[in-house]
Amino acid sequence: MLHTMETQFGDIDGRRVADIGCGSGRLSIGSAMLGAGYVLGIDIDEDALDICYNNLTDLEISTVDMLRMDALALPPSLCKCFDTVVMNPPFGTKHNKGIDMKFLRAGLELSTTAVYSLHKTSTREHILKVCNDWGVKAQVVAELRYDIPATYKHHKKRSVDIEVDFYRFEPANK
Repeated sequence: MLHTMETQFGDIDGRRVADIGCGSGRLSIGSAMLGAGYVLGIDIDEDALDICYNNLTDLEISTVDMLRMDALALPPSLCKCFDTVVMNPPFGTKHNKGIDMKFLRAGLELSTTAVYSLHKTSTREHILKVCNDWGVKAQVVAELRYDIPATYKHHKKRSVDIEVDFYRFEPANK
């Protein structure tokens, strides 16, 4: 994903990147390794940020900062402070319905150039309609298969293989 962001669109190298819901820091670390000028990983989960910090320390990466905060309650001072936003939001199809779109809205508030995100393919029509209503350019960059392991009590199977769209969104103000 990050390779595509950089090689097809030039949205990583030298850019200011925000990783919303950064978790263990995979996208933050990858962005730094691809030459991002600065990366901010944002997550509400302190345990995930501890793992991210350890990963950054192990890899001796110093261009990534972390912020413990709810991605859906970001301060206005961060608006339009980043060129690129990367995220793998919760899909929110059973519990927290619509949370992926709330994450997308937050990403669009932060970005001046592009937001990259994963969403279930089954929601494509809805996402494209909402983006059209918002005046946001949405492009499906790739269609992927994604294996999601059971991590929550409401998950009934050990893992599930789903179809996912990898999107590039351009904020309306661009």
